[in-house]
Amino acid sequence: MAELVSDELWKRIEPILPPEPEPSPKGGRPRVSNRQALTGIVFVLRTGIPWQSLPLEMNCGSGSTCWRRFAEWTRLSVWSQLHTLLLGKAGQVNLSRAVIDSASVRATLGGTIPGPIRRIARKRAVNATF
Repeated sequence: MAELVSDELWKRIEPILPPEPEPSPKGGRPRVSNRQALTGIVFVLRTGIPWQSLPLEMNCGSGSTCWRRFAEWTRLSVWSQLHTLLLGKAGQVNLSRAVIDSASVRATLGGTIPGPIRRIARKRAVNATF
């Protein structure tokens, strides 16, 4: 498999990511590096596999680890900064190649309903007593 996060790409992305925390003095499992987590995130987003199906052979940590890092970076607006860095300002992106999949783009609180749904025709319910 081709390298998902090349050295050149990593040099551009690394300054945007939050710094890696110091290891805990209590010990424990070492934290997965930002580059490993980013590789796992890119793999999941490119292939569309569920987070829990991320192959451990990729050495990116578990799917849960990558998902937590994805959520953390989302809260910190890393993705919008990355978008600007790699793709430039709005208008410079060819949106004809963009795809939004309803399975991966959540409608917050179910979205809004534009208005009442109009009935097409009146229907009588089946009467069980006849």
